[in-house]
Order: sequence, then C-alpha cells, then structure tokens
Amino acid sequence: MTSTHKYVKNYPRPIWVRDEWQLLNGEWSFRFDDSFEGERNNWNSDLNSDRTIQVPFTYETKASGIGEEKFHPCVWYERIVSIPEETKDKRIMLHFQAVDYLAKLWVNGVYIGSHEGGYSAFTFDITDAVEAGGNNRISVRVEDGNSTMQPRGKQRWTDKNYGCWYVQTTGIWQSVWLEYVDAYYVSHAKITPKLEEASVSFEYELGSTVRSFEGVTLQTIVRYDGKLIRSTETNVDRKFVKVDLSVMNDVGEWKVYAWHPNHPNLYDVEVVLKKDGQPVDTVYTYFGMRRIQIKGIRVLLNNHPYYQRLLLDQGYWEDTHLTPPSEEALIEDIENTLALGFNGVRKHQKLEDSRFLYWADRKGLLVWSEFGSTYEFGDDAVHRFTKEWIEVVRQHYNHPSIVTWVPFNESWGVSSISTDRKQQQFTESIYHLTKSYDQMRPVIVNDGWEHTVSDIITLHDYEELGAVFEARYKDQEVLLSNKVPHDKHRYPFANGYSYKGQPVIISEYGGIAFKSEEGWGYGNQVKNEEEFLARYESITQAIKNLDYVSGFCYTQLTDVQQEVNGLLTIQREPKIEIEKIKKINLK
Repeated sequence: MTSTHKYVKNYPRPIWVRDEWQLLNGEWSFRFDDSFEGERNNWNSDLNSDRTIQVPFTYETKASGIGEEKFHPCVWYERIVSIPEETKDKRIMLHFQAVDYLAKLWVNGVYIGSHEGGYSAFTFDITDAVEAGGNNRISVRVEDGNSTMQPRGKQRWTDKNYGCWYVQTTGIWQSVWLEYVDAYYVSHAKITPKLEEASVSFEYELGSTVRSFEGVTLQTIVRYDGKLIRSTETNVDRKFVKVDLSVMNDVGEWKVYAWHPNHPNLYDVEVVLKKDGQPVDTVYTYFGMRRIQIKGIRVLLNNHPYYQRLLLDQGYWEDTHLTPPSEEALIEDIENTLALGFNGVRKHQKLEDSRFLYWADRKGLLVWSEFGSTYEFGDDAVHRFTKEWIEVVRQHYNHPSIVTWVPFNESWGVSSISTDRKQQQFTESIYHLTKSYDQMRPVIVNDGWEHTVSDIITLHDYEELGAVFEARYKDQEVLLSNKVPHDKHRYPFANGYSYKGQPVIISEYGGIAFKSEEGWGYGNQVKNEEEFLARYESITQAIKNLDYVSGFCYTQLTDVQQEVNGLLTIQREPKIEIEKIKKINLK
C-alpha cells in the first residue's frame, strides 16, 4: 500500500478531510419521550433531564450507559457546546454520520431542520443560530418506529429477538461533529477513475452561500507517494465544476498505479478553493485507479478475472451493537478477514461507518455494499427506500473498495417479487437509478434468488454436504433455466426473467455453528474443530469446483446475538485456528 493521505485518527469522514473540526461524541443529556410531549412542552429549549447518554452509542447498548433494550418511539438529546470566537466569520456545519430514524434539530431553541433515514449521513448549516465565542444549546429529537416499511436491516420490529433479527437501534448511532468552513467551500466531489484512459474525473459541487463567483478558482492537486502527478487550477463561474486529469506520469516506473487487493495504491488529492488568489477552503481526499466490469461469466478487476472470496459481515459488537466501539475495532475486523484468507466482505444489511470504508480502501479489502431491507411492500416503502438508497450511493461512491451495490436481499420487502409485476418494476427502477449515478459497479437485484435485472446472479444455499452441493449445481444449464429450485424452495429468477449469461456467485453458504445450548447456526451443529474443518472444506471446495462460479461468500465473520455461526465469537475470539481456515480458502 502506498499513500500519504492526510490521516486524522477518529475523523468521522476520512475520505473528505478538513483541518477545522470538533468532535461532539461523549456525554449528552438524554430523555425518553414515549408520549410525544417534548415538542409541545418546549424540550428543545431546555431538556431538563439529569439522565445522560454516551453518544454515539444508542440507549439499547451497554456502552451508552443506559443499556435498556425496551423499544421507545421517541428520544431527545441535548448538549451545550462552546463555539470558538475565531470562527465568527465561518459557516458552522453540524454533521451527523447516522441517526435512526427521523431526526429534528434545534440550536439555541431555533428549529434548523430534519432528516429521515437510519443509514445515510446528513449535515445542517447552523451558522445563523449560533453564538460564536459562547455556549450553544444543541437539541436533537429522534423518532423511530416499528414500521416494516422503513429500511430496517436486521433490526427487530417485535419485543423480542427472533430468527436473524436483533435488538433495534434507536437514535444517534454514529459520530456527531462540527466543521468550520468559509462562505465559499467545496461541499462534494464525485471522483471517477478511468483506468483504461489513465485519467480521473472530478465533479465538484460548491456550497457557497453567496451568489457571485467572481474571483473564485479551484485548484486540484494529485500526488502519488508524496510526488506530484498533476496540478490544475480552473476558474469557477457556477456551483458545479468538472475537472478531468490525466494520471499518466513518469514519476514511477509503472506510469499508472492501479488499486487492487494485492496492492491498494491510492492517489492523494488536495482540493483548494481560492477567492482572489487566496485559499478559503482546503479539503484532502484520495482515489484509487481501478476498473470493475462484467465480461461473460466473469467479474473482472482491472481487466483480469478476479475470484471473490467474501465473508458475510454484519458489523455487530457485544456492548455497542451496530456502532463500532472504536476505530481500532474496525481495523481489527478487516485484518481478521484478510488473515482468514478472504479478499472481501459483503456488509450485510448495514451501511458501515465511513472509517471502515477508509481502512478497506487502505488495506485492499473488497466490499459489497448492501442496504437495510424493508419487510413490507407499499408506496411508503418505495418512497423511503428510494430516497435513502440514492443518498447512500452518492455518499460512498468514491471508495475504491466498494465493488458491488446490493440494494435488495432475499425478497425482503418485495416478498411477492416472483409474480408481482409492481414489485418487479420497483427493483428494476432501483437498478436503473443506481446505474444512472454509477456506471462503474455491478448492481445485484435481490441477492440470493428471484432475480429480476441483475449484473451478477447470486445464490444462497446452506447445504451441509459438499457432494450434495456440487451435484445440485453441476448442471449450470438446468439450474439457471428456472425449471428447478436451486435450494429446494427458491428459483434463481422471478417469473418473466431468465439467465442472460451473467457471472454466478454463491453469496451465502456455510453458517456452521458449534454445538451449544443457546443460539443457532445453519444445519446440524458440529462437536469440535475437526468436524468444523471437514464440513467447511467440503462445501467450500464444492463451490470452487464449479467452473462457471466466480466466487463465494461464507456466513459469517462473527457471532451476532442469538446467531452463533461466526468464525469468531462476538468478542472477536477465533473459534478455529485462523491459519487452517486460510489454508482451505487459498487451496
């Protein structure tokens, strides 16, 4: 790995870094509002609570200091924040990396705005309500619900855990932070690498609060390993600016340095916005030169077939649930995955912390980015899902580690997709909407079975015996003809759809659990490591023996609450010697 990217530990959004910021994690005042009386009684002006919570951990978690798993439909947060005097000429941006589900914000009693969605990040400009050089009251009201039409992921909507659904997540569950910017600033950049052209495209969006761009220029500086590759400066006359740059250069022997799991090379970018020749906003970011494409039955990475050995990763921790306990915990999960001989993860039913994606970029871990499912189809579900999904795609587009988008899983939220044309059209629309924003990455529609339009055909099968597994999948033509179910009850395609020659990946299998009195895995539980390894090797090798299959995804990295089929415990302790799993994976 080569990168000199500006790294700031615990910076909540490390792919878009500024120097002036203030982390607001830590102790906040907290209050339940089961009767929805808070707004009526002006809690936004004074919460008047002696209860506290440790943000960003939700009240359901032990780490929050509360640890109550009972569902509460409305919660309030309050914190007094000192804003430095020297920021009085700055715009003050309040960032929330994730709040589940409907958040409303007040600053010093002034209503600022709201955001709906449990997984996407959002920002408010709070400048006009803030007193620089003084103390400021930040009040947040969060409303959640048990609706199965809101994207939930693995969060339960009943009072108890069941199956593979776990304790709900309510309220602030990722970092909260302030950032100080000029009246002219760069709010967003869409960075598209073009490996075949040895170039990169930057589509900038400026967040200026003023209308005139007279005297404004934008400089883009690209470096590799600290050495200058290209620098260009362009006049700005509107909010949107596009810059195309060649990365072909003689500073290194390879001219262009591609991003790949074996060598996750990153180019560092310094974006400098200037007014009358003077810098007013500087942002540090990066990109990876890599190409993902489909060619026949193969997935190509940088123009070569690449076999994907993925691990299902739900991103849960014992005392913090969906929230990572620390940045080190995220790094540990990535390093464990790589040490086990996997080259990627399918982030299952969760949009992970931005710091995870940063370290996946740095360490060369492939990521399938999957969205949290709804569990009921209807107009409300279509609206909520579509709005948040495109927010997520836009926010995470620049990460080279993300190689596949997975909006739907196992017909969750589209339970009649096999025959219901309306549900089929919904999934098609999400596919094409995603493609309209991202032409680079494959999109999988309905991971597991009953595909409509999909760039990769993915199948889930928890068969225990390798010989049975291999026999079931041996005849590709019969399997993908939709004449027989692939796992005893589900067909590869929804009615009216058929195989178009796409790559095939077994994207869930295994789920082996050791014998225990509590918790569950898939199939019969094993008694010891010897039984585990024999079964793991049998089914994994059966998949590898299928020439037309381009990869697999084993269930799963760690145990999660009542689901005890991880290769590691939820405390991240290996159940089997890591080298033995790696040896089978790389065989």
